[in-house]
Amino acid sequence: MPHTGQCLCGQVTFTIDAEPVGARACWCRDCQRIASGSATVNVLFPEEAVSYSGEITKFEMIADSGNTVERGFCPKCGAQMYSRTVTPAGMPMRVRAGTLDDPELMAPTALIWTESAPSWAALDPELPHHPKGPPAR
Repeated sequence: MPHTGQCLCGQVTFTIDAEPVGARACWCRDCQRIASGSATVNVLFPEEAVSYSGEITKFEMIADSGNTVERGFCPKCGAQMYSRTVTPAGMPMRVRAGTLDDPELMAPTALIWTESAPSWAALDPELPHHPKGPPAR
């Protein structure tokens, strides 16, 4: 069964024809800005399995990791939809967990960029904490 989701206003929808390969909460400063102060929660999928419909605005930048990252969002409601690493290629697409129709699909299994988290951040002590990016695969 494919996984589905949408932005806040419903203008952008998506289908995913694969199971998640992981999930993480990211505390890098870019994600804190995207999430208005919190971490982003991302479910990871093979990029080729994710198909978006509707108008998406894309923004590309160099992330704290040094990777070139593209972030996609709905130009109508502003909902963040995904981020994907452009360079280096081959990394999973990070779909924002809140955009999935089934937010219970996969809970985060790790916290990344915790050294950037503010002192008041609620960091789950049961999950692995990575001071910077995730470990190399």
